[in-house]
Amino acid sequence: MIPMLTFYLIFGILLWMVWYAGVEGTMRVFAYIDLQVRYAGIKIQMWRMKRKLEKELGLPSTNFSSLIEDLKK
Repeated sequence: MIPMLTFYLIFGILLWMVWYAGVEGTMRVFAYIDLQVRYAGIKIQMWRMKRKLEKELGLPSTNFSSLIEDLKK
């Protein structure tokens, strides 16, 4: 019962998006979501490279609690 309900719900949301914003607007929303997911993956890769570089250079790792406090000021 749940998979069928999920299918109809997703299908209904897609139909509503096409009705409300048109095909072009709906495609723009999916392109935006795609770009955001890809950007999140790149940010994760950059974080991993930063950690690896810190270890190779023998630098102390970033203290995120002090970084958050500095950003609040």
